[in-house]
This record gives sequence, structure tokens and C-alpha cells, in this order.
Amino acid sequence: MTSSAPFSSPAAQANLEALAHRAIALVAPGKRIIIGIAGSPGAGKTTIARQVADLITAASNTAGAAPAAVYLPMDGYHLANATLDRLGSRHRKGAIDTFDGWGFLSLMKRVRSEIGHPVYAPGFDRSVDEGIAGEIAVEAGTPIVIVEGNYLLVDEEPWRGLRALFSESWFCETSDAVRLRRLVDRHEKHGRTRDAAYDWAVNVDGANARIIEASRVRADLLVSGIDGSFREVG
Repeated sequence: MTSSAPFSSPAAQANLEALAHRAIALVAPGKRIIIGIAGSPGAGKTTIARQVADLITAASNTAGAAPAAVYLPMDGYHLANATLDRLGSRHRKGAIDTFDGWGFLSLMKRVRSEIGHPVYAPGFDRSVDEGIAGEIAVEAGTPIVIVEGNYLLVDEEPWRGLRALFSESWFCETSDAVRLRRLVDRHEKHGRTRDAAYDWAVNVDGANARIIEASRVRADLLVSGIDGSFREVG
């Protein structure tokens, strides 16, 4: 990773370590906590979630006492492309109604309460643009699950039911210009032309971001998608 990459500087790594310790401090014996990280497309929430989960697990492996964590993205609850084709929504995949929100809420309830046996969740493969059933295992006794997704804090059904299941809610904030650059690069990487990537980032991702950004007021913590620095909401 180059020095210009997000979260690569020593200061950024220190911020992510602080977030990991913040999550660890919320754990109580015999309980499982869920940290929900929301944010607009391209904000950096996936990188934060992955790295914080890895740092928690590394602490557990080296110290023997700190809890381990599982990273769980909401993207596995994208509706299948065949379903989106049937609904006429494939051209706006990623919009709030192109996810199985009720299914995701049900999963979060299971993840929070069913700690005595594995709970399996779908992953998402960007190379084929489809979910993969049962790819992620939350093993029995895992104390921390780091969940990330666009709509985790949206105040409408069924999404509003998620917040009560999270021990803390974090919102990843990044400027529109940085997010746009990241999104165009991402869409090009996955096969779109430069013009098509820009169009999708502005007209599809951009429309979704307006809904997502309004939900930041429901977060406990605002986290930078550039360097992981954070501040309390309110």
C-alpha cells in the first residue's frame, strides 16, 4: 500500500486501533455486540470495517484475552440480478429498494441473539455482481461483529429497526469529490467504460447518497473515510 492510500499513514493506523479498542470496551461477558458502520458509496466504510475487525482479531490472537471480530457486509442482501431484471430495477442496483431489507434485519436479530451456534450470512462477489449464500460464518461465541452498509441508519421501515440492535453506530464521512473519484475508479475496475462509470457514480450512487447522508444524525460516531479520525455526534 502506498503512502497516498487511505488509512495507510501511522496516524490513520493509530485512529483505527483506537476504534478497535473502543469496540472491545463495549463487550460484556456472554454477550455479542454489533457495531454498525453506515456511509455513502465510496466513503470508505468497507475498508474501516475490515481493518477494525482485523485489528480486534489480531489483538485477540496476541493477547489471548481481547475479543475477536467478524466483518459482515450488507451487500450480500442485494436482490439477485434476475430478480432485479424482473422488477425492472437492474439499472438502479444499489438503491434502497434493491436490497432485501427485511431479510437483513432478520439476520441482524439472529447475529445479536444466537451466540451458541454458528450463524451464516451471505457475502458478495463484485466480479460476478451477485451475493454468495452462506459465505460468512459468525462462529459460536464470537463477541464482536462489524457490520457495514449504505442504509444501516435510514429512518424508515425496515431499516429503522437496525439501530436498536447495534451497540454503537458509526457513520463514515468523506467529501463528495473523493467519493466520486473512488467510485469512478471502482466501476471502471469492474468493467464499465470511463463515461459509464462516471454516469453511474453521479446518477445512481449520487441519488442513493442523498438518502444515506441524511441518516448521519442517527449515528453515535462520525468517522473520517480518509484517515479514520472520529468524533462524537452531538
